[in-house]
Amino acid sequence: MVIINREACVGCGACVRDCLLGNLCLKEKKAAAGKRCIGCGHCVAVCPKGAVSLPSWDMADVEEYEKDRFSIEPENYLHAVKFRRSIRSYEEKAVEREKLERILQAGRYTPTAANRQACRFYVVQKELSHWKELVWQELPGMLEPLREAAPAMAARFAEFVEEHREDPKRDSLFFGADVFLAVAADEVFDGGLAACNMENMAVSEGLGVLYSGYLTRIIGRSRVLKEWLGVSEKPLACCMLLGYPAVRYQRTAPRKPADIIWK
Repeated sequence: MVIINREACVGCGACVRDCLLGNLCLKEKKAAAGKRCIGCGHCVAVCPKGAVSLPSWDMADVEEYEKDRFSIEPENYLHAVKFRRSIRSYEEKAVEREKLERILQAGRYTPTAANRQACRFYVVQKELSHWKELVWQELPGMLEPLREAAPAMAARFAEFVEEHREDPKRDSLFFGADVFLAVAADEVFDGGLAACNMENMAVSEGLGVLYSGYLTRIIGRSRVLKEWLGVSEKPLACCMLLGYPAVRYQRTAPRKPADIIWK
């Protein structure tokens, strides 16, 4: 998978030292590659001369390091994390496609176990009204089987069903969000990491985000919903709602003291 441009290579050994599997070595003072590559791209990223490529990946998407664009002041980042809120009220405003594409890129570039890059993203925007109707149609049929397996969840879902029956405009699962986004992954942990990066990117785009464990569970229990989305062998890691927030928070929210063990 790894191609070395021997004319550009200066034999510094940076790629050899950074290769996790020991797939690279120096031969005749030039880097050389074996067959144990997992395509992590560290060799491409670390080479000072741009002499390494992975032609099976998208090399046109590789960016050069720019210090001014890379650095984030620690206090600013922590403030952003502390200021994050789960948004349950959204404006009637469409999220632009280019913003969604950047958010998905943040998910795509998230590290994954053994660099499998096995996350799959489901975005529902144009067909969101139909998707919401389908979810509400499926939810009542889940109540009875859940009453024994998960009574607390069944009771909460029953409340949703009753609220929706009394007032169909009451959007107690989607909250008027413009976009539904789900992440599936072979390793659920990978999907969670991708979702975290996408949330940070969404907030930087001026959007609000809500992780929905309820929707993740509802979809996971419905063959109809999984088939409509196209969910197959990869389990859902999480579901998110995105949109322009209709609420503005003026300060961070309090938290309990951190539970930390120092040694």
